[in-house]
Amino acid sequence: MTVCPRCGEPSARGQEYCLECGSRLPASGINGSAPRSGWILRTAITAVVALIGVAAAVAVAGGSQSDPEVITATGGFATVPTSSTLPSPTDSGPSGISEWPPGEDGWTVAIASLPQTGGRRAAIERARQARAKGLSQVGVLDSSRYASLHPGYWIVFTGIYSSEAEATSALDAARRFARTAAVRRVVS
Repeated sequence: MTVCPRCGEPSARGQEYCLECGSRLPASGINGSAPRSGWILRTAITAVVALIGVAAAVAVAGGSQSDPEVITATGGFATVPTSSTLPSPTDSGPSGISEWPPGEDGWTVAIASLPQTGGRRAAIERARQARAKGLSQVGVLDSSRYASLHPGYWIVFTGIYSSEAEATSALDAARRFARTAAVRRVVS
């Protein structure tokens, strides 16, 4: 038994407050010891370790950079291999606009997809513009005739390739003409 330092009332062992005056008793808690505050120490240590980690990450990253350069790897061949198995596209006349070889599957770079409701004339004009900018093997195909393409569009393309890697190597040149140029698989 202990006594309250304020009013002198006896209290039982482990009692936290005096039943008479309500003040907190010294040496309170379980088994007469002060309550443990280990969680406070663990939290403080965790916070210090986290701050050290953040400081190290900032130091390794070189601080803040106002305009970091983003590098994108596209893969593929630097030049088109000479062992292409696909035939050259057929010209559709003196305009130099090509057609996809009938019955052949392959890869190409689509530089525009125009709804067929706008007419083929708009697609041919876009192909002529691409040809004038220096793109080779520029042509127009009807997406409804190919299983791998969404039907209902005139696809303005540049190049016919036997592999995706070959088509990907020509993608940068096409993107100088059309930012949205993309490699597409053409399956009959």
